[in-house]
Amino acid sequence: MKSKRLVPAVTSLPQSPQAEADHRVRRYALTMTIRIVCFALMMFVQPYGWYTWVFAAAAAVLPYIAVVFANAGSDSTETTAESPLQELEAPAVVADEPSSLSDPQVFRIRESGRDDA
Repeated sequence: MKSKRLVPAVTSLPQSPQAEADHRVRRYALTMTIRIVCFALMMFVQPYGWYTWVFAAAAAVLPYIAVVFANAGSDSTETTAESPLQELEAPAVVADEPSSLSDPQVFRIRESGRDDA
């Protein structure tokens, strides 16, 4: 039996470097925005309590998390999509059978320049 070739599909292509860099910048900016909000809440929410320490810890830890996530890049697991094209084996042609050329099915499409809608 003939082995099937793998046909590359558009869905299995990796993300472009520019799109990946844009995604990383957006992720970093979002994390740093959350850090700024935590810092502001730590300073301006009165009275001070246990939540002040939570906001302070988040403001201190989020820069590290932002840098690690920004440098992580894309997902390292390779996803393979199934190709929509399937190679089918052609049936064997028997030479003794007459071909059915006497009654071919022809489809005609007529187009006009005007819009009927």
